[in-house]
Amino acid sequence: MLEPYRPFVPETQSMPKTTPLYEEHLQAGGKMVDFAGWQMPIHYGSQIKEHEAVRSAAGIFDVSHMTVIDVSGSGAKDFLQFLLANDVATLALGQALYSCMLNFDAGVIDDLIVYSVALNQYRIVVNAATREKDLAWFRAQSSAYDVELVEKADLAMLAVQGPLALSKVLECLPAGARPLLQSLSRFSVMAFEQLFIARTGYTGEDGLEILLPGSHASDLWQKLLQVGVVPAGLGARDTLRLEAGMSLYGQDMDESVTPLESGLAWTVAWEPDDREFIGRQALLKQKAAGVQYKMVGICLLDKGVLRAGQKLLSDTGAGVVTSGSYSPTLKRSIGLARVAKDVGTQCKIEIRGKHVDAEIVKYPFVRNGKGLI
Repeated sequence: MLEPYRPFVPETQSMPKTTPLYEEHLQAGGKMVDFAGWQMPIHYGSQIKEHEAVRSAAGIFDVSHMTVIDVSGSGAKDFLQFLLANDVATLALGQALYSCMLNFDAGVIDDLIVYSVALNQYRIVVNAATREKDLAWFRAQSSAYDVELVEKADLAMLAVQGPLALSKVLECLPAGARPLLQSLSRFSVMAFEQLFIARTGYTGEDGLEILLPGSHASDLWQKLLQVGVVPAGLGARDTLRLEAGMSLYGQDMDESVTPLESGLAWTVAWEPDDREFIGRQALLKQKAAGVQYKMVGICLLDKGVLRAGQKLLSDTGAGVVTSGSYSPTLKRSIGLARVAKDVGTQCKIEIRGKHVDAEIVKYPFVRNGKGLI
């Protein structure tokens, strides 16, 4: 049975905030929980049905708690090339890029998506749970550059995900926006009037993330529900991203580990050689010494549920589960783990004092709604 999703969140002392869609969640039967200081829906009655709707048709997530930051000015590109491990100079206008933001020891402060909006203008979306430290880091590192940083707290953000996501969104948009969206490729972005639409997501399915004024969010939400898009909560979002092998900040990586030992080496742009970015020297040192850990996928071979923090044991090395859950698509328990570089394919997971058989596999576990293992 699928256990309740327990999201990673930092401790918060203030009253939870609500998104512009709070009343819509209540009307849809959303079970609300405190997530990073926000009242957010964990599910609307059935986490598994929401998960399956995204895999087979289309689901809608309220992700308005995410932090949106606009970066502009003559020094914007140079600033982001220094700030991020990936290289924004590779972005054409209207494209998106996934990157880690590192500290000087190459620990991961956060992972984010940056959009090239116009000449010397970028939009960045970072995690809700890391908002304060991210904004502080942005400001501290921007002092040497001619840039302006503006948090766009007035925007709502909806993620429509699934194989039918594009067709469903097209039904709900103004006629003038439809040709633009139909021609939009993955990891690209378009703007139409007050809509900012990207072909990005966090589920492993095709989909879109839509930013718009908070005052307009309920209207779009209702239109999407009327064409059959299913509301989905944090629980389904976690099982979907885990099946897709997508990392979760605070579990699969944080400031104690580098991208090279978190399955994110592909997000580090080493070229050009003369681009100095925060954490580069630490990464080069780690690379020269030999990276001692790697990320792997895990499947339980017996009953049980994988959870973050469980120990992984094998004859050739040890490790720890960083993310784990029951997979609605595969009907078995799956997870991600950080393990010693020489670990084999057979292992055991310590669950409630018992050693449960498991196997180490490649991830992602699911692509285009179909299992890969």
